[in-house]
Amino acid sequence: MAKAKKDDKKRLGKKHRTAATRPKKGRAPKSTPTTGAVDPRKRKVLSSKKAEANKLSKRPTRSPENESRKTIRMDAEGPKKTGAKKPVKRAAAGAKAAGKKVAAPRPKDGIVGRQTPVSTNMAGRGERLGDEEQEWREMELLASQMVTETESIDSRLLPLIAVCGRPNVGKSTLFNRLTGSRRSIVGDEPGITRDRIYGELEWQGQDARIVDTGGVVPDDEALIPSEIFRQAQVALEEADAIVMVVDGRTELASPDMELARLLLRGGKPIFLAVNKMDTEAMLVQAENFRRLGFRNVLPISAEHGTGIGDLLDEVFAVLPEPREVEAPEVMLTENDEAEEDQDGPDFSIPAGATIATSAGPVRRLRSHGEYEQRETKVAIIGRPNVGKSTLLNALTGTDRAIVSPIAGTTRDAVDEVVERGGHSFRFVDTAGIRRKGKTKLMAEKLSVIMARKHLEAADVSLLIIDATEGVAALDANIGGYAHESGRSVIIVINKWDLMTKVGADGMRVFDGKPPADQKVYEQQVRDNLKYLEYAPLLFISASEGNNIESVFKKVELVSRERRKRVTTGQMNKFLEKVDFQKASVPMNRRVRIYYMTQAAVAPPTFVLFTDKDIKMHFSFERFLGNQIREHFGFIGSPIWFKIKARKKKKLN
Repeated sequence: MAKAKKDDKKRLGKKHRTAATRPKKGRAPKSTPTTGAVDPRKRKVLSSKKAEANKLSKRPTRSPENESRKTIRMDAEGPKKTGAKKPVKRAAAGAKAAGKKVAAPRPKDGIVGRQTPVSTNMAGRGERLGDEEQEWREMELLASQMVTETESIDSRLLPLIAVCGRPNVGKSTLFNRLTGSRRSIVGDEPGITRDRIYGELEWQGQDARIVDTGGVVPDDEALIPSEIFRQAQVALEEADAIVMVVDGRTELASPDMELARLLLRGGKPIFLAVNKMDTEAMLVQAENFRRLGFRNVLPISAEHGTGIGDLLDEVFAVLPEPREVEAPEVMLTENDEAEEDQDGPDFSIPAGATIATSAGPVRRLRSHGEYEQRETKVAIIGRPNVGKSTLLNALTGTDRAIVSPIAGTTRDAVDEVVERGGHSFRFVDTAGIRRKGKTKLMAEKLSVIMARKHLEAADVSLLIIDATEGVAALDANIGGYAHESGRSVIIVINKWDLMTKVGADGMRVFDGKPPADQKVYEQQVRDNLKYLEYAPLLFISASEGNNIESVFKKVELVSRERRKRVTTGQMNKFLEKVDFQKASVPMNRRVRIYYMTQAAVAPPTFVLFTDKDIKMHFSFERFLGNQIREHFGFIGSPIWFKIKARKKKKLN
């Protein structure tokens, strides 16, 4: 005991002379032992105890059975709680005194013991996400009602009707009404239509073409309005009759008067359609528009279809007769196609045959089962402002599409037919596909969805990549759309002139860096787009017109490879040469192939007759596809496989 008292009276060190840092008397607190500080034989027991304790600590302590109940009394004024009122929290009281906003109390739903746990921030975010998703669903529903059909080649011989007017008067609604389809984008936003949109219509046994133009503002010198006016002028010059549309519910505006003066100078048959005359009481207002100087003034309602018959009767009465030109039919044999594969396309027209450039000959391919190919539809896809419209103009040799440095200029899909070497190519310029979060306007959302629809309706897709920016994540997503839809793909690196054009110092002009090496750049593109290893790659400059001819050759080659058919005998000989042991496939996913046959073309589809009804492993599918390409080609086209097992037993 004496020794213990002596220890108690032991002099403390200098550090613990103050009461704040002086150690307390008593036993030291227990610390959880680590597994490394115990006997190795007890480490397993200790680890299991720690895991069980951790599991118990994460178990919720509240449950519906243990939840505190609160009695709510329903009065005329609303639900009221019984009992004393709880004091206001200090933080809320301080914020209220400082003049700051305090979150409203959680609303009660009238159920005993329950409250609706809604946070204001979470509610706002949920509502925003819900509204955004709802808008995209509405646009997808609207896009499902729209069509991607373009005018046929033979329709170029029909008389043309041009629809013009200032913005937001109902031109696109009238165009859709006359064509009987939803081809042109319609919305409340002015200036949605920018390029020329062509279609076909039939009335009383007569056929004609119709073109929808953008809203014309002659005095506007801004870039896009001036380009719209230039596109409208092209349509008015080639038209046989013109329908000018005005809004009957508004007063005459200066753009209406200026456009009327321009049309009257042309000397062509002009019809004034006073739109939005939805009721009979409004028909009298149409007479006020005779001040524009037109003889034929007709009140119509494009949305409800009233007055459309009278308008078509007068328009078709002045249209000329369509020209009749018959295109020759040429049958190509397998030898002819083999020569095309080696020497390039060489289409010879029989002597004495006269054909129209727009109509083009009918090519029947004997090796493709009498497959009739009148044209190859090519969709130009990519991000905004990568040069899609510029490429369309370079391919067609015209100013068919509006080109501007403003991203998202193209709204409607613009198509044009080009005859080259006896082959018909229909190039479709689609709107730039952007992410959902970056797309705000209704017209932009609808144009993005319609771009994917036009892609699915095409045979070949040109994936345009900006050489100055490289392959972005969005480029890979867009290429994935084409790959998954079974479209043939050609990767086009545009603006390559900027990567190789150098100044006096030997550096690139636009950024002062060393010029790019084509082989190194191609390898970088291949590394970022590994799933498109079968797609050929081209380096072009659409603005300068460099290497444009190679686009036609590659499109012709890829479209022909897309329709190639391999016989079952050739496939069986091919299977005998394939070493399937080289395929890196798990043992439970290996299948035995008895034989395989090509079931369809465009894209090439093969049916594998196997011993198991099992989903093909992706590595085996990639291995077999590469082997088929090595032996038979199929350049630029994805290959699809289908499994058909002899045994009905299905393995997971």
